[in-house]
Amino acid sequence: MIKIGILGGAGYTAGELIRLLLNHPQADISFVNSESNAGNLLTDVHEGLYGETDMRFTSEMPFADVDLLFFCFGHGKSEAFLKEHTIPDHVRIIDLAQDFRLKGDHDYVYGLPEINKAAIANARHVANPGCFATAIQLALLPAAKLKLLTKDISVNAITGSTGAGQKPGPTTHFSWRNDNLSIYKPFTHQHLAEIYQSLNQLQGTPAIGGKGEPTVDFIPYRGPFARGIFATAVVKVGSSIDCDPVIAYKEFYRDAAFTHYTDKPVDMKQVVNTNKCLVHAELFDNKLLVTSTIDNLLKGAVGQAVQNMNLMFGLDETAGLRLKASAF
Repeated sequence: MIKIGILGGAGYTAGELIRLLLNHPQADISFVNSESNAGNLLTDVHEGLYGETDMRFTSEMPFADVDLLFFCFGHGKSEAFLKEHTIPDHVRIIDLAQDFRLKGDHDYVYGLPEINKAAIANARHVANPGCFATAIQLALLPAAKLKLLTKDISVNAITGSTGAGQKPGPTTHFSWRNDNLSIYKPFTHQHLAEIYQSLNQLQGTPAIGGKGEPTVDFIPYRGPFARGIFATAVVKVGSSIDCDPVIAYKEFYRDAAFTHYTDKPVDMKQVVNTNKCLVHAELFDNKLLVTSTIDNLLKGAVGQAVQNMNLMFGLDETAGLRLKASAF
C-alpha cells in the first residue's frame, strides 16, 4: 500500500483527491493536513464523503510515515512551503500548484503522461499540469509532432466554476455565474507558459510562444456550470500538408490510457466525473479544427495526479480511475 499525506486538504481539489484515494486499491491516506480545520471531520468540509470516512483533519505533518505527499496548496505556496520544511528523501511529491511546472532549478517532472510517461515513472517529484493547459495541450500535441504549428493558433475554452476554487468571489457565486458567460485573462492566462513548453518539446522547430514566433491566442471563458472544460483550437495548416492530420491524431493517442480520439464531435457531458479527455479533429480546407474536453477537477487536476501516482509506483496506470460519465 502507498501511504499518503495530503497538504492543503480543505479545497475542492483535495476533496476530489480524497474521494479517489479512499476507493483506490493501493492507497492508504495517513493524514490530511489543514491548519484551519484541525480536529474537524473531513465530512465537515467535504460533505460528499459522508459514509466514506471518519477521518479528521490534522495540523500534524508526520512526513516520515508516508511514501507520497500531495500538495493541494494555492499557487506559489508549494515553493514557500519547501523552503520552510524538510521532506525526507524517501518521500515523493506530486504538486498540484503551478510552482514547478516550468523547467528550472529543480527536479520536478511535468506530469502529462501522454508525452512524459517514462519520466514520470522514474520521478521523485512531479508537477501536475494545469486544467486549461491539459485540455489545450491534448488538443494541439499531435499537430505539434507533425510540425503544423507554424502560424498563430486560435483557442477558445470554457471552464466550470470549480476551476476558481472553493472560496466564493464576485465572479464565482451562483447568482452571478448562473445563466451567464464572460471572458477573463485573454491572451495572458498563466497556463500559456506550460502549454508552450510542451508544444515546443514535440515540435522543436519552429518554436512557439517567443518573440516573432507563432503564439496560442487563448481566450478563456467562465461557464455557467460547476465542472468541465470544453476547448476548441483552430490551426492553419496550409495547402501543402503531406499527411492526413486526422489519421495522425488517431495514431498519437492509440495507446493513451485516458485520452481518446473519437470520429464523432464531442460533448463535455461525456467526460464529466471521469479522468478521460476526448479529442476530435476535422480539416476544413486549410484549417484544422480540434475539440477537446475534460473534467477540470479530474483529468485537469487530481485524476491526472492519481494517474501520475500510479506511474510513479509501478501500478496499472488506470488503477482507481475507472470512472464512468453519466448517461444523461
